[in-house]
Amino acid sequence: MTMLQAFILGIIQGITEFLPISSSGHLVIAPFIFGWDIPADQIFPFDVLVQMGTLLAVIIYFWKDLLNVIKAFVRGIINKNPFADNDARLGWYLIIATIPAMIGGLLLKDIVESAFQSVVATAIFLLVTAFLLVSSEYIGKHNKELHQISWVNALLIGFFQVLSIFPGVSRSGSTIAGGVFQNIKREDAARFSFLMSIPVMLGAGILSLVDLLDIPNLGNFLPVLIIGFITSGIVGYLSIHWLLKFLNKHKLSVFAIYCIFLSILILIINSF
Repeated sequence: MTMLQAFILGIIQGITEFLPISSSGHLVIAPFIFGWDIPADQIFPFDVLVQMGTLLAVIIYFWKDLLNVIKAFVRGIINKNPFADNDARLGWYLIIATIPAMIGGLLLKDIVESAFQSVVATAIFLLVTAFLLVSSEYIGKHNKELHQISWVNALLIGFFQVLSIFPGVSRSGSTIAGGVFQNIKREDAARFSFLMSIPVMLGAGILSLVDLLDIPNLGNFLPVLIIGFITSGIVGYLSIHWLLKFLNKHKLSVFAIYCIFLSILILIINSF
């Protein structure tokens, strides 16, 4: 992998991590479209570690919210009243929502890594993302705000996040749709989705360090990782800001149309 490739993939990661169109899917599709022959032992570690750049972006963007949640969470435990206020409850809900994806990631790790090598599988999973986005708009009533959600809402959103382990199923798309299915407003569902991405991306990044240590000539690969990390972080921050404003007035269906178009395009290209 060259620095130019890492830069382009970093941009793609930054845009698609938070937009509901699947960052993992685009990181599989981009090398296929551009004809890049990237070593298989570099693809998965790079894809996971470059997410650390977008992880930093979401932490910086929501640092005030995170600080309030952490303070309330700790204060609730100390005062033996863990559900004292909205921020404390949100902290517990984020933990609950994270559990399904952590278990799913550990159990399905080998299957997921194989899926990352298949552009056809990615194209099919993009259709799954499109289905989730469109169906949630028809079913959801968009009348519930973030402070009104329950632990059951959080757990169900967590199960939707399990689907995003596979490339082509958007993490933000599946979790936002999971919230909208339960009548949560789009922008509130997106905010919860972004916050709950923090422990998942952090855990995935830590686990990927094991794979990173097995890469030959690791010293030569580090500059590539740094380029991808910085680029994805900057672009990711801008993407969060744009999407939250967009969802105030627009439906998720526009992203579904894009996923369907890209899936069909990839299947056609792959057939030749």
